Amino acid sequence: MQSTGILVLGGMALSTKASSIFKSKAPHAVGLQLFTVFGIIDDDVKGTLTKIAAIGYKEMESAFSKKGGYYGMKPKEFKAMVNDLGMSWKSHHVLGAPFKLPKGYKMPVGADGKPMVLGKMLNLKENMQQLVDEAAEGGIQYLVCANAPTGTLDEIKSTVDILNQTGEATKKVGIQFAYHNHDMEFHEVESKIPYQLLLADTDHNNVKMELDLAWATKGGQDPVELFKQNPGRFPLWHVKDLDATHNDILPVGSGTIDFKRIFENRSIAGMKHFFVEHDMPKDAFASIESSYKYITQTLKA
Repeated sequence: MQSTGILVLGGMALSTKASSIFKSKAPHAVGLQLFTVFGIIDDDVKGTLTKIAAIGYKEMESAFSKKGGYYGMKPKEFKAMVNDLGMSWKSHHVLGAPFKLPKGYKMPVGADGKPMVLGKMLNLKENMQQLVDEAAEGGIQYLVCANAPTGTLDEIKSTVDILNQTGEATKKVGIQFAYHNHDMEFHEVESKIPYQLLLADTDHNNVKMELDLAWATKGGQDPVELFKQNPGRFPLWHVKDLDATHNDILPVGSGTIDFKRIFENRSIAGMKHFFVEHDMPKDAFASIESSYKYITQTLKA
């Protein structure tokens, strides 16, 4: 009887321990926004993706390609390549309107020292249905507007209309639409904050937000407060770091952003996927390896 009691008590203890283990959050798959490797991926798409997979990244968000389309491939071809390397293609970035360089900006130079030349870049204002159909063909879960004009109230209204129309179109094919911010949406335009208008005037179900944590921080925002004010609206995040001046982008964990606090509030945000991003890094692979190690070893997100 004594032995039986010990076994029962032991079983109860084991059961309690197992229960606590199952209740704890498992580490999330780490994703990468491929704009991080914008300057190099088109020279060797498979080789670049192979290196990314070897670091440990499991989820991909695609972006613009100098070759046009999906790094010179059809959506199904790109999806197959990603899947064959043990990764999953979750999301794709598109422009909201015809591409224009922001005032004062110049095209980055390539390895040859000359300004990069882009292929034709489709946009939601002119090519919405084509972009939605291609996303559906690729079988991705999210289509994201990478940016859209918000410099005047008229531009904001036009952008809101485009976002709502696209959200309706993606809903019909089973894809969630989202909007990705920079810092400009947090600066006043005619006494209004563009981001607040985008949040308020777009359909809360059809148009979600991909919050770029660094750009929001640079815009003077606290990501956690945005989550609390708009719970469940942020299923996607971009994760990159900033120096103390908020002018230089750094690998995750090497700057000033408190990622531990942000990730602790991921359930309020409604976060489903996050993607590491580093805009135009000097060494893309060194950057994404550093970010991956911080997220998995220190942040343990």
